Amino acid sequence: MMLRTVAFAFSGFLLLSAASASAQDAPVSQCHAIAQKLPGVTFASLKPADLLLAQAKNGDALSAREEVRITFVGHSTYFIESPGGIGIATDYSGVHQPDRLPDVVTMNKAHSTHYTLNPDPEIEHVLHGWSDVPGEMAKHNVTVGDAYIRNVTTDIRSWGGDFEENGNSIFIFEIAGLCIGHLGHLHHELTDDHYTEIGRLDVLMVPVDGGLTMGADSMSRVVQRLRSALILPMHRWGPPLDRFLSMFDGRFDITHASERTLRVSLRTLPRKPTIMVPQGL
Repeated sequence: MMLRTVAFAFSGFLLLSAASASAQDAPVSQCHAIAQKLPGVTFASLKPADLLLAQAKNGDALSAREEVRITFVGHSTYFIESPGGIGIATDYSGVHQPDRLPDVVTMNKAHSTHYTLNPDPEIEHVLHGWSDVPGEMAKHNVTVGDAYIRNVTTDIRSWGGDFEENGNSIFIFEIAGLCIGHLGHLHHELTDDHYTEIGRLDVLMVPVDGGLTMGADSMSRVVQRLRSALILPMHRWGPPLDRFLSMFDGRFDITHASERTLRVSLRTLPRKPTIMVPQGL
């Protein structure tokens, strides 16, 4: 108990120090866990101060201004709309188009169905999950309207079976107090350092192809370790979805979306981890 208390106190000090040091340079992540490598350490769950104040004044009621809208568009593309109207399309190839032009698109290069080198020139922010410079990793810390976007790089398998360092990015979208993560074309289980870099994820978009990315058992271990409240499958090929769902054995609720667009806020996150199969998957 004493170690856990010290870990929280020291983490809080580091977070405040980071906020002071970087306030003029880059936004401070509300989702990035600062964890000491201590046995039994507990990850903090942080909320922006303005949301805490709003909850104190208005109880648990959060208006539509705190709702994030999420629509499955196709393959690995979800369209995320912030309360301020910023539209973000994930793993965007141009084949699966949202209802309106995105303000931001993220891409990964494992396969051509996850990126395009010729996006619509009207898209203001095009974020590649890889670097074109050998040996370097893509690094994004971008604020667009009321959305803050960052990434954590992972490796990808080449067609020859070797691994290419930092060829994929897990993109994390911090919007209205929510931490939303998209695993991209994840080819390997994550390390402790990855989990620390990622931090808290309330909503997780996860490939469920059963082998093109990772096997269902490996992917389920990643999902369970991340402990997200809402899991949204993507990248489905044939029957493996059922195998993926069977990995959780009652520990997660499983449901199917009743509407095409999900409306998510801190208030409406499920208490028990829930896998929600979107319409159109």
